[in-house]
Amino acid sequence: MTARDVCEALDNELLPKNIEGTHAKSKRLVKPDILTEVDTGGFTRKK
Repeated sequence: MTARDVCEALDNELLPKNIEGTHAKSKRLVKPDILTEVDTGGFTRKK
């Protein structure tokens, strides 16, 4: 799931500032092993 997909699911406007903020938040969730970055910009839940 990309940051754009998350913004759409949360009904946020698809503005660059919202997408970049969501991407940064997703990146922070990779470090404590909550999410996994599967490719550049793509994230999935850790299993």
